[in-house]
Amino acid sequence: MSTYIAGFSLGLSLILAIGSQNAFVLKQGLKKRHVFIVCLVCAVSDGILISLGVAGFGTVVKQFPTIEIFARYGGAAFLTIYALLSFKSAFTQSHALEAEAETENSLFKTIAICLAFTWLNPHVYLDTVILLGSVSTQYHPEQFQFALGAVIASFVFFFSLGYGARVLAPVFENPKAWKVFEFLVGIIMLALAFSLVANV
Repeated sequence: MSTYIAGFSLGLSLILAIGSQNAFVLKQGLKKRHVFIVCLVCAVSDGILISLGVAGFGTVVKQFPTIEIFARYGGAAFLTIYALLSFKSAFTQSHALEAEAETENSLFKTIAICLAFTWLNPHVYLDTVILLGSVSTQYHPEQFQFALGAVIASFVFFFSLGYGARVLAPVFENPKAWKVFEFLVGIIMLALAFSLVANV
């Protein structure tokens, strides 16, 4: 049980920080759009990456650094585009949080964006594949319990974030609050994009 708790605690601590993926999940939760599938895609993706890390894929990433380079620049480009779209929305649109009245992205498009936030983010590889994969070796032969704890942490976090965002929904019925949120999301995305290329 202690190994499971260690995996859960470390996994949760690594995804608590506000990042591009978390900001997207929060935004979908506020809009009440495809919340379940967004949370599921994020959690399952984390679960796959954690499993690969514990199974030893972290060693492969270290041996083939081009994987990390591709993710770094691809992620930076994606985040920059998303940031610009958020800024455009903040300055050119005036909308309260009324999901029924807004044009809704298709499920396919939402999943595609969600996958991009997850798989084009090199930090997720560092956290899940390399870091968790490396730490799991300390718990041999109970790496499975460690991985299970980390995977469960991802499910708990993303579903709590996605559905917990509804508590803030009344605040975002004010168009100004939504503008501020869009602007902050843009700032976060742009800062993350810069950090990806600045730390080469």
